[in-house]
Amino acid sequence: MGTTAFAGAGLIGAVVQRVGTGLPVALGGFVLAMGSSLFWAVTGRLVPSWVKALGMLAGVGVLLTHPVVPDFAPVPLFVLAGELSSIASARMALAGAAGAVGLLSVTAATVGLVGYPVYVLGVLVGFAAGFMLRWYVRALDAERGKQEAVREQAMLGERQRIAREVHDVVAHSLSITLLHVTGARHGLSTDRDIDEAVAALTEAERVGRAAMADIRRTVGLLSKDSSGTRPLPGAGDVAVLVSETCAAGLAVDYELEGDVTAVGSAVGLGLYRIVQESLANVVKHAPSTKALVHLTIEAAEAHLTVRNGHDGGPLNPGGSGLAGMTARAEQLGARLTAGPEDGAWVVDVTVPLARGAAS
Repeated sequence: MGTTAFAGAGLIGAVVQRVGTGLPVALGGFVLAMGSSLFWAVTGRLVPSWVKALGMLAGVGVLLTHPVVPDFAPVPLFVLAGELSSIASARMALAGAAGAVGLLSVTAATVGLVGYPVYVLGVLVGFAAGFMLRWYVRALDAERGKQEAVREQAMLGERQRIAREVHDVVAHSLSITLLHVTGARHGLSTDRDIDEAVAALTEAERVGRAAMADIRRTVGLLSKDSSGTRPLPGAGDVAVLVSETCAAGLAVDYELEGDVTAVGSAVGLGLYRIVQESLANVVKHAPSTKALVHLTIEAAEAHLTVRNGHDGGPLNPGGSGLAGMTARAEQLGARLTAGPEDGAWVVDVTVPLARGAAS
């Protein structure tokens, strides 16, 4: 639209310059040059670039049969060269620029054209500017595509992180809830201890409600709204996690060496989730064995070990628990190993601690 208006202004100026005996010819040249634009205005359809170029060259050629000084007629040729080099093929752009220079040369050689070198330079500048615009648009499109790819990758990473959070919360809460339900069923079926069964079911209900709150808070990360002010668990909550697991009926010992306040929130959450997933696997695969959770916090790193008597490995190697723990460890820059060791199944994690992590 802008190029058409600029070319039209030049043509109108050229027609006004030829008011008098050359006006009928000038009007004919104007119609030829603007024919494609007039066709678009009437029908709403665009003509091919080569048709527009031929019409413009023909119209300007007619105008230049009556040259004036200074002459506005060559100005549309500058616009034509720039437009073709920016939107048409390279061959079409070269043909259009060559046609414009050829028309100016023929006019200069036949009827005379004052300022011929300036007009040719204008065509060449328009040709170069069009190619620069084309390069800029392509570079801009490439940059937008790159940014979109980075944005999609970031969104995928965030979805995977939230999926791991939900998996860990659900797996652990279901495992603990099933232990309580099993205890209640055992109490009712063996000694008819209703109080014990009610206590177990009450604890199962509490664990389930807490899990639902954790899930809502985690899924709330997907929305722009606040998901609550309750902080995510950290290294200091591992003791509570072990205590809840013991209350559900699984034998777990917890040993802590060091100050948990030296562990930052990100590392603390990762360690908590790894312990949570490890204990859920113990409940699922070896509920009758005793587990040991050992956390050592030093100045430069934290070392976590979760050990249980089951040495057969995960019974479902296609599950996502071990993969989730591995992904968490990689995200924290930690070293994680999981496998049989001395007749037990051991999960071993070493996480580097950055200075000032506790803040």
